[in-house]
Amino acid sequence: MSAPDTPQRTSGTPDWAARADHAARSVTRHFGRRLLFLPGTHLAASVRPSTRFPGQPWNYWWQAHYVDCLVDAGLRELASGSRFDGGDHPSAGRLASRLVSTIRLRNFLRYINGYYDDMAWLALAVLRLDALAEKAHKPGRRRNARLQEDLSLRFESASTDDMGGGTFWSTKRDFKNAPATGPVALHFARTGKHERAQGLLDWLDATLFEPTRGLYLDGAWIKEGKLVVAEEIYTYNQGPALGALLELGGDANLARGAALVGSVAEHLTVPGPPDGAGRLVLRGDGTGDGGLFTGILVRYLALAAGDVRLPAPTRVTARQLVLDTAEAVWAGRTVRTDAANWTSGKYDDDGWLVFSTEPQRPAAETYPEGTAVELSCQLQAWMVLEAATRVRQLSVPGPSLEL
Repeated sequence: MSAPDTPQRTSGTPDWAARADHAARSVTRHFGRRLLFLPGTHLAASVRPSTRFPGQPWNYWWQAHYVDCLVDAGLRELASGSRFDGGDHPSAGRLASRLVSTIRLRNFLRYINGYYDDMAWLALAVLRLDALAEKAHKPGRRRNARLQEDLSLRFESASTDDMGGGTFWSTKRDFKNAPATGPVALHFARTGKHERAQGLLDWLDATLFEPTRGLYLDGAWIKEGKLVVAEEIYTYNQGPALGALLELGGDANLARGAALVGSVAEHLTVPGPPDGAGRLVLRGDGTGDGGLFTGILVRYLALAAGDVRLPAPTRVTARQLVLDTAEAVWAGRTVRTDAANWTSGKYDDDGWLVFSTEPQRPAAETYPEGTAVELSCQLQAWMVLEAATRVRQLSVPGPSLEL
């Protein structure tokens, strides 16, 4: 089946909000479901088609990014006055709140798990959910306050002086890395713990920053009394570090943030699709957990694109990376025809949109007809399209979507 026509405004420019709505409906309708048929619950399947719970793999941090995407859609609902999935369906904010409650149910009645980065992503998403509720003039949930208090204590306990600083990746406490230190630093920055946040950023800069490429390496551990650094470079490790640098501000942090945007553009891009007029797009990092990596980076590049404290060329670079990557993601979409055999039922008006694991390759190539599709890659595409909506909105008068 061919993909739906590209939503366009009358001016001929892409309607990024409509594209984000398509992605939001595709994820919520085809991956979203109740937990054990319980009323008022909502959770996303990790793969479709799939077996039912408990056969589904449990990916806590994918669900955290699902909350974040729903908050993005909720901000657009407030700005437009219409729901992403029509008037008869729950608002994005309500779905996000149900999801936060259901994560606890699915996670054996607690928000704690063995990985500090997982918990940090959920804590960040719930901060944004509370801010969305405030914008909508709705009371905050005591559940969210308890979550923040509980998880914040764990972030503090995991951010120690061992290895000179940083945050442990897991409760094993044998490895400190950028995936945990970046989002924990951002959480500290957004909750007023600026000194702690700055200390974590300084550790990233001193221990994991690779000056030749200007990017952050993955992590470090102690072996035989010596610090050993994991040399891998992943897209998503740059994103929350950039977000924390911008959140804290100050000349030194902003200069580091601007340099990081330039390094991302130079070292983490690949040629776009053949019909992409020679554009460069951010590279993909594969399937599984890697299916979220590029989307996370794009989220924070969108913040950089709108930060007037950064040099104008940096903002232009960040904006172009977001829009070109989003255009490639949208152009590579396909519609699956095998969904009719699923237990989820019938097609909606959009069909079931499937997005590629890699922006430069079409989804028909990375997800051939009949193969299972992972939630992570679909959330990534949705995240990228939401980021493009925010970046496009920067030049259009109207209510701000940034949060």
